Parts: sequence; structure tokens; C-alpha cells
Amino acid sequence: MSILTELNTVKDPDSASTKSQTNETNTSETKTIFTIQEIQKLLPHRYPFALVDRIIDYVPGNRAVGIKNVTFNEPQFQGHFPGQPIMPGVLIVEAMAQVGGIVLTQLPELEGGLFLFAGIDKVRFRRQVVPGDQLVMTVELLWVKQRRFGKMQARAEVDGQLAAEGELMFSLAN
Repeated sequence: MSILTELNTVKDPDSASTKSQTNETNTSETKTIFTIQEIQKLLPHRYPFALVDRIIDYVPGNRAVGIKNVTFNEPQFQGHFPGQPIMPGVLIVEAMAQVGGIVLTQLPELEGGLFLFAGIDKVRFRRQVVPGDQLVMTVELLWVKQRRFGKMQARAEVDGQLAAEGELMFSLAN
């Protein structure tokens, strides 16, 4: 059973009576929001490379939307750049990849594996990301081949403006 299923299964012995009284479905359903604690159970990344603060939308086997609150306290801003802090593009790509990792780690046929970059294509940066911004990243699974390789389309936005986009390829390491 995947971590997602264990974390997100709602078990309510009175769900039938509650459902009939409130017209809400309280049976087993897939969770669409993940806290930082739940993300840490799914991804191996830790400070300073844990770059996803929350998953705000998740569609199993398809896509995830995550957020990264960019703060001035992050170590990269000491040198990138003093007096004009800008989030490095490689960290934006890494943050998008971590959102993609949420999708990949939950695929039943790939459960329990460590995914590494196999390629990065067509990545473009459209606007700067600076402290105070909230990076909203949408990553959609395009395909999985031979249960070892995956390709995803990723977008990162700030205030509805495209900050970065590209295709990310992953390989199952073990």
C-alpha cells in the first residue's frame, strides 16, 4: 500500500449515516492537499534542498500543484545576488521536479523508488523569482516507459505570471 493511500484514507464507521444526513461523501477518498510533514514522508529532500512547502492539488497518476514560499532567509540569497536577491533557475527547476516527484512516488508500479533527473528539455525562464514571491508549480505526467523512465511537463508561476516552464525526465535509480 502506498504512503499516499495510508495517509489519505478516511475511515469513518458512521459514514453511511453521515452521508445520508449531510449529502457529503465521507468514504475513502484521495487526498488532494499535502502538508510539509506529508511531503517529507514521500520525498527524501531536506533543508536546504526541500523546495516544496505544500501540495495544493493532486490528481493521482496525472498531476500535482505545489507551492514554494520564497523567503529572504534562504541560503542561496547570500550570494545570488547580494543587494538584488534572485532565486537561481536551477533551484526553480529542482522545485518543479520535487512536485513531479510527488506524482511519481505514488504510481503503484513505481512505488518505493528513488527518482533522479535523466534530462531537462525546453526549459525557459520568463520572469525573476525574488524573496516574497510564492512560486506555484504545476507538473503533469506525460508518460512512463518500461516502469523506469518518466517525462513530465512543468510550469512555475508567480502571481499568475509564467516564471519558468519545461520538460523534465526522470529515471528510477533502484
